Amino acid sequence: MLSPDRPQALDDPTLGRALPPLEELLDELVVVQLPLVARFRGITVRETALVRGPLGWAEFAPFTEYDDAEASRWLSATLEAGWWGWPDPVREAVEVNATVPAVEAGQVPGVLARFPGCTTAKIKVAEQGALVQDAAQLGGVSDRADRARIAAAREVLGEGAALRLDANGAWSVPHALDFLTRLAEDGERLEYVEQPCATVEELADLREGLARRGVSVRIAADESIRRAQDPLRVRELAAADVVVVKAAPLGGVSAARQVLDAAGLPVVVSSALESSVGLASGVALAATVPALQGACGLGTVRLLAEDVTTDSLSPVGGRIDLRRVEPDRRVALAAPERREWWADRLSRCHRLLRRGQIGRRS
Repeated sequence: MLSPDRPQALDDPTLGRALPPLEELLDELVVVQLPLVARFRGITVRETALVRGPLGWAEFAPFTEYDDAEASRWLSATLEAGWWGWPDPVREAVEVNATVPAVEAGQVPGVLARFPGCTTAKIKVAEQGALVQDAAQLGGVSDRADRARIAAAREVLGEGAALRLDANGAWSVPHALDFLTRLAEDGERLEYVEQPCATVEELADLREGLARRGVSVRIAADESIRRAQDPLRVRELAAADVVVVKAAPLGGVSAARQVLDAAGLPVVVSSALESSVGLASGVALAATVPALQGACGLGTVRLLAEDVTTDSLSPVGGRIDLRRVEPDRRVALAAPERREWWADRLSRCHRLLRRGQIGRRS
């Protein structure tokens, strides 16, 4: 029996909804490869799968390194988009932020130009491969590049813009403390820093350490929500001020809303670098949250050099409208062996979801 405080979505992201037959998903499975405008998360091409259900096209896009248990939650989100439907929205458009990959400072103006009307920017820092885990080495290559990137974004957007950092859990607590303290001493006022350290315990330690130093910067949890066995530990340990959530990794809009309601913290909705088809689920999630914590990280189609549609979910005036997307543009199809890989993966994830439902009902 589930604990009354534990959302059903954590154990069954389908929420008991009936799965369509596997054959229905595989019949029109299309695997595409979308080039990026700059390296992001260590990749230059986003490979993703599209399927068509009675409600329209949906996307299955867990990153290739994710195991089947994690990827099965993404499949639940796919089924919600194409077969079950999203909950009713409370708004029809969502404010979005610009996203700045870990590029050189000189490239920042060009990146931000792809996000017209956005007055909030999320800046990637602590790029893998150039990390400095020892606080004694603060000021090393990665930190210098990060500080230059932040300064370039501030220069482009102006003092009134909101800047956020995202370290993807790469910093140690001492490193994060010193880096953020130095930024504050230089006069930079961040809206928040997203997942600066890897574990929930480290986030809690960092939050306490910043308070002791009198550094006013909020902590946002991302991976500690979407990739954790127990995302509610963020609340229990008072480890964050904000939660950043993505629809697909939590199992879809309805499942994500259950987790958010249980967490009880301010919310920012972000994307997982999907095409416009998958991004629509993120917009649908943001459209259901009564009180969003500022702009959402849903403008990421601007990081794609190509999309599956000519009518991309790109920000206009810093906002994105809630709508479904139909692929209508020829893009690079993955090789036949890659389609077979995705079909096998989808089949295994479908089997995991079915077993989860059967186990709960017995």
